[in-house]
Amino acid sequence: MLTGSQLQFVKERIIDIQSALFFNLSDAVLKLPNRIISISHVDPVGQLWFFVNRPKQHISEFDKEFPAKLHFLRKGKNYFIKIEGRACLITDPEETNALLDFTEEDKEKARTEQLLVKVRIHNIEYAEKDLRLNTMAEFIRSLSFNLIHTRRPAYRLYHLEPDTYSF
Repeated sequence: MLTGSQLQFVKERIIDIQSALFFNLSDAVLKLPNRIISISHVDPVGQLWFFVNRPKQHISEFDKEFPAKLHFLRKGKNYFIKIEGRACLITDPEETNALLDFTEEDKEKARTEQLLVKVRIHNIEYAEKDLRLNTMAEFIRSLSFNLIHTRRPAYRLYHLEPDTYSF
C-alpha cells in the first residue's frame, strides 16, 4: 500500500505525463486490445481511471476484471513509470452515477460513447535517467567516434595566381 506522500508523488508524475500504453494481460480469447490511453482521473486511493473506445462486441462477453499493465513515458521527460494492477470495466449505470469525482459529461460519455476502465495499482516501477551518466556516456561515445573516424576536410583551399612566366 502506498503512503500519502508516495501516492502524491506518483499522482503528480502520472498527471505530468498524462498518457500511457495500456496492455491487457488477460489470457481470454476476447479482450480489450492494447492501446494508448489518456488518464482522466487519479483518485485518493490510488486508482487510475480512463476511457477507451467501446468494442464492437457486446460488453458482457468481456472479462469484467483482468490483469493490466500501464507504461507512462514521454519524450523529453527524464523518468518513466510502469504500473501493474487489476483493471475493472465499469459498465453498470448505477456505478457510473455514483462516481462523485466525475462531471456529468464524463458520466454520460461512460454510459453511451465510451467504456470507463479503473485500474487498481498493485505494483509501481519508477525510474529516472541519470543525466550525469548520460553526459559522460555521450562524451565517451563522441570521443571514440572522433578517434575512429578522423575528419578530413572535404574541400581544400587553393590560391590561384596568374602565371607570371610568359613565353
